[in-house]
Amino acid sequence: MVSYGRTGVHRASRTNGLAIAGLVCGIVGIFFLPIILGPLAIVFGAVALRQTGSPMAKWDIGLGVLDLVLMLVTFVVAVGNGGGFSWHIG
Repeated sequence: MVSYGRTGVHRASRTNGLAIAGLVCGIVGIFFLPIILGPLAIVFGAVALRQTGSPMAKWDIGLGVLDLVLMLVTFVVAVGNGGGFSWHIG
């Protein structure tokens, strides 16, 4: 999209939709369904990175990896506690 302002021609930068989708999947995946949303964030981020090279795509990949790491840690803690979470205070 080109706009004509007082200082001349400006090109509006468009954000890649896949980068936005990956960012949303990565953020939501931290809290809900990381086994699904983590890999989706990584795939969306990789495709967006290949298309545009945007920093947002790098964040997508990082958040997707974080989702998977947190899910793995959660599983390890659950197995260490006999298959479930139990918090004993006191």
